Amino acid sequence: MARTQKQAWRLSIEAPPAALPAVEAALGELGGALVSDAPEAGGPVSLRLYLDAEPAREWVTALLAAAALAAGIAPPEFVIEPLPETDWVAEGERALPAVGVGPFYVHGSHIADAPPPGAIPIRIEASLAFGTGRHESTKGCLLALAELAKTRRFGNALDMGCGSGILAFAVAKLWACPALGVDLDARAVALARENARANGVAGLVEIAYGEGFGAPGVAARAPFDLIMENILAEAIHTLAPALKGHLAPGGVALLSGLLADQAGEALAAHAPLGLLHRIDLNGWVTLVLAR
Repeated sequence: MARTQKQAWRLSIEAPPAALPAVEAALGELGGALVSDAPEAGGPVSLRLYLDAEPAREWVTALLAAAALAAGIAPPEFVIEPLPETDWVAEGERALPAVGVGPFYVHGSHIADAPPPGAIPIRIEASLAFGTGRHESTKGCLLALAELAKTRRFGNALDMGCGSGILAFAVAKLWACPALGVDLDARAVALARENARANGVAGLVEIAYGEGFGAPGVAARAPFDLIMENILAEAIHTLAPALKGHLAPGGVALLSGLLADQAGEALAAHAPLGLLHRIDLNGWVTLVLAR
């Protein structure tokens, strides 16, 4: 049976490569699943944002105007169009080949090739939940986890704003570490639970629906020796006091979803945690902090 998605929408836009961090951050405010094409030499990058509801044109215009001002470009034009009732997830799959990030091999069920020898496979399907392993913020998190694995082990992890669940699955597979994923999007929670079963880590990874550190299960399982937040910068700042209150002595916090010019403010908000490692990828920053 074909998978269908009623009233799905696509926002299409082109932006110069230098403006991508600001434009992607603006589109991130809308939710959904973002797919981008590799830019041709000197040309713009085509981006397509898939949504399950029509976004307000005025909101999109305002978000892109702010992004354009930050990037020093003219506000880009965009197209919002409804998608037919078709297997548009399969369309997304065709645009999502397997990707290698450090030791991880992120793929969907449509990939028939076996993972490279020694790779850690993570199966993530095309969906509306963030976290397919292709965005720089997620790549930065996976690379940071691989670096931590060289010297540390963890036994109790929290993935705040887990989306597809990819980071919780990476932790479970790297260290056989129990992990709690939290998201305030009910659809993301349902998908992450399905993904946990598909990855064979449902016994280690629990997914909870709720907002921030007040979500069910967080207080009972605290303190955590590893807390991950791959979310928007504003949310990272808002949650900073609660993160420090739920992090175990000697614990590690992994922060991503930050643009390069937002890293300093994030570090200040999380003092006195110290910086262990920083990863910069195409204008996006991942910070690894420790108590």
